[in-house]
Amino acid sequence: MIYREYPPHPALRAHVACLWTARVAAPVSAAAPHVHRVLPDNCVDILWQDDGRQAYAVGMMSASFVVPAARPVRTVAVRFRPGAAGAFLGAPLHPLTDTRAQLADLWGRSPADRLDDALWTDDLTDRQRIALVERELMRRLAVADGAPAVSLGLRAVAALEASHGALPVEALADTLRVARQHLALQFRQQVGIAPKLFARICRFRRALELLRDPSRNGDLASLAADCGYFDQSHLVRDFRDFAGSTPTLERHG
Repeated sequence: MIYREYPPHPALRAHVACLWTARVAAPVSAAAPHVHRVLPDNCVDILWQDDGRQAYAVGMMSASFVVPAARPVRTVAVRFRPGAAGAFLGAPLHPLTDTRAQLADLWGRSPADRLDDALWTDDLTDRQRIALVERELMRRLAVADGAPAVSLGLRAVAALEASHGALPVEALADTLRVARQHLALQFRQQVGIAPKLFARICRFRRALELLRDPSRNGDLASLAADCGYFDQSHLVRDFRDFAGSTPTLERHG
């Protein structure tokens, strides 16, 4: 698979982490499709593909999943920053968790089909397709009267990401001067998952990043401490939950 990320248009930087493209060539055989494991990243994506399937949004993930590709397919997609997708999808994010929704159900059949046709009817470059997606996202942002208000969920996201997930939910609620139950409810609606799970995924992504650093010596106890885990066993549990492997296997996989 050929995968490439693109920085968003300046008008979208506050809401979009990146746009990306992927191309999967034909597998050796139908019985042995290409397989790609997707790990939780606290983001929501919209994917447009040229294989006849309707465009769809993929919600927040609580575990990894495997994507097989039994035939060639091209993908153009947008990855939203945590908590930012709701303003563009026009819907709460928690019903999307661990599932997907047809873009036509979120945007309406006509707008979704119009963009899909523009992306795949003509022989465009990847950058031209990215520009079409950005144009539609900016149009939707303008209709929403510019930048959405900074919600409680987004403020909580910023605090959790700044701490790489090490900030306890109780301390987060105190910092934001709200009850923990109110924070959990608003966070789930506006971001898609519970704040505690969001924090766990932040710690996992940080550990994954450090584990892939060749300058690290592979000491899991030190890694766990650096990433805010109580101990090494909690680090191993998160890798099993979120990556389907141990930290050692993930490093050499």
